[in-house]
Amino acid sequence: MTTLAPKMQSQMGDEHCRQRSCDGPGPDVMAASTLDGTKVMSSDGEHVGKISDIMLDVRRGRVAYAVLAEGGFLGMDSTLRAIPWGALTLDTDEKCFFVDITAEQIRSEPGFDKDHWPTMADPQWGATVHQYYNRDPYWSATRAASEGDVTDI
Repeated sequence: MTTLAPKMQSQMGDEHCRQRSCDGPGPDVMAASTLDGTKVMSSDGEHVGKISDIMLDVRRGRVAYAVLAEGGFLGMDSTLRAIPWGALTLDTDEKCFFVDITAEQIRSEPGFDKDHWPTMADPQWGATVHQYYNRDPYWSATRAASEGDVTDI
């Protein structure tokens, strides 16, 4: 399997690397900067843009959204769209992300520009975005998992 991460050799864990292939970080744990500029393909096979930012929910310690940049020239005048992280699937062989909606659906989603970002911490805005991509909000899963842990004790 091809990874997007640079090849690195571990100083501690050489024995582990001899037992299995170690190509450095990825694809399960990667630097966010490694994914900047990665193309995104729609369910109908169309290249719909590139990842320009990865947004973290700092309080919950989760990746919240990938920001898709579409159009423009050299990143200028691009339409930006927030895609829930859970709606993206990384294909390490093709070095791209797939999103399970059509290109037309992505273009129909209201976007924003670099000077007018939405309030991504607003749960109402976030719920709308997640619903558009047919995903449960990531914070709902976190709450349910932590509540499950409490009841299991």
